[in-house]
Order: sequence, then structure tokens, then C-alpha cells
Amino acid sequence: FVQMCDTQLGMGGYEHDVMTFTLAVKQINEMKPDFVVICGDLVQTANDRSFKDFNRIRAGFKLPCHCAPGNHDVSNNPTSETLRRYRETIGKDYFSVEHKGYTLVVANTQLWKAPLAGESEKHDAWFKETLEAAKAKSSPVIVVVHYPLFLKSPDEKEIYYNLPIPKRKELLELCVENGVVGFLAGHTHRHIAKTYRGIQMVNGETTSKNFDKRPMGFRLWNVTAKRELRHRFVPLEGM
Repeated sequence: FVQMCDTQLGMGGYEHDVMTFTLAVKQINEMKPDFVVICGDLVQTANDRSFKDFNRIRAGFKLPCHCAPGNHDVSNNPTSETLRRYRETIGKDYFSVEHKGYTLVVANTQLWKAPLAGESEKHDAWFKETLEAAKAKSSPVIVVVHYPLFLKSPDEKEIYYNLPIPKRKELLELCVENGVVGFLAGHTHRHIAKTYRGIQMVNGETTSKNFDKRPMGFRLWNVTAKRELRHRFVPLEGM
């Protein structure tokens, strides 16, 4: 499967990002993976134009495309209104998919970063129940989100690019206890690859703007016969 990050139409220049996302869809279709995930920040400014363009380009995929919401999609401080708009325009902001013995868990990290009464509690209960159900079926879990739990170490202080320490510790324990093998995120606009107690934690390159000067592109993940997860960078073609 393919991991895309921060298509973020408008971040690297609106027409540039429309072009790169369009090129990525074409290239990924030709590669014929099982599915693609997009780790949040689908657009830079959530409005009718950007969401319409995102949906138009995404519709070009000839395979399933699973999207996690980012802070630019539902706001740094999500409200009932921003969540409603996302759900009506893009789709569910958290859900799970079973595929070839694995469970893909797409979560809404904004409800962890900036809790919203009446929404975060339901999201937390769903996340815990979904992980426990996967464990009961011996189904390894791959979590797809926008915010990474941490950048360098689990006990680092909270900043714009990671999650609050208490929630981070809670989530790490849940992931370790319930067979999470991958935690895929975006948001940083930098490639980061860490391993925490057997969990691969990877932030991939974007198709909008990379702060670490890496080329535009995405990550191709392969699951081996021994259920090992491997990934490699694929540069965007046709620039």
C-alpha cells in the first residue's frame, strides 16, 4: 500500500499542489498497490474550492483511498461545525478497515490534540474498542493519523508537532498492548522513521512542501510473508 502525506492543496502553491496530487494519483494507479492512505492535511484552507478540488483529484484513484483528517482540514481547535463539514464533504474522520488479516485504523488526532467535549470521548472509546477487537482476532494493526505521537523520544515536551504527554503515554500503552505494528503520520513535512517497542512510526514525504528539502513523493509499504513491514521512498514522477 502507499502512504501519502499532506497533499495540502495551497501549502506549496495552489496550482503546484493540484498538479503534484494529480501526478501522484496517476503514478500510484500505475503501481497498482492494494490501497492508498493519506495522513491528513488534505488541503491548506478548508473551503468549498479546496475540498471540491481534493475530491475531484482523489476520484481519479482506481483503488481505495483512506484519508485521515489533519488540523488544516478540521481546524487546530475542531468544533462541531468543522467536523460536520469534513464528514459531509470528505467522509468519516475515524474508521477501521480490515484487509488481508490486518486492521487499518484511521484516527482523528485533532480530537487528541485539542479535545472537544462530546466528540473526543466517543473517539477515545472507539479507538480502544477497535484495537482490542483486532487483538482478539490476532489481527496486526496499522494506525493512520495526522499528528505523530512524538518526534524524537516518548517523553519529549509537547510542541506544535506532537501530542500532549498524558494522551501520548496512554496511546503508546494501548498500541503496545494491542498489537500495533505501524503508526503512520504526516504533519511534520519531514521524513521521520522511528521504532518504539516494535512499532514502526513513520512520517512520510509530502506532495506539497517538504521542510527537509527532500523531493516530492510518497512511501510504498510492503508486508512480507513473515508479516514484516517494509517501506521505501518513491519520488514523484513527471515534475
